[in-house]
Amino acid sequence: MNDAPSAGRFEGRDHLLPVRVYYEDTDFTGLVYHANYVRYFERGRSDFLRLAATGHQELLDRDDPLAFVVVRMELVFKRGARIDDALVVRTRYDSVKGARLLISQQIERGGELMVSAEVEAACIDLQGRPKRPPKSLAEGLAPWLKPLAD
Repeated sequence: MNDAPSAGRFEGRDHLLPVRVYYEDTDFTGLVYHANYVRYFERGRSDFLRLAATGHQELLDRDDPLAFVVVRMELVFKRGARIDDALVVRTRYDSVKGARLLISQQIERGGELMVSAEVEAACIDLQGRPKRPPKSLAEGLAPWLKPLAD
């Protein structure tokens, strides 16, 4: 029996990660506290990388350790999720440009859009300097990236 938590699954270019809303995720109104959507999005990006290419720990364990930082995130809130809601975090890595990764994300409940995010992350060394992602990561992401226009 595999006791490992689910890292989600792929559907076309999209990674789908199920997330359950717990009491701790909500505010006094019973809705998910806005900052927790950022946490759900982080889980989606991390599990996408883990399944498609290279996990965060693998990047840190390299001879030249690397990490990611979010440099820009634009959120659009459409609907509020509530305790016990079954959500899906939909993540799509759109492109890699130098050290930057451009990512589109959505959180859905029963196919209904709740929150969307446009994210720009950067690959950095441990001194905070931008670095191109390693070849293994770029190759792992290549099948999932948006095709370039002719």
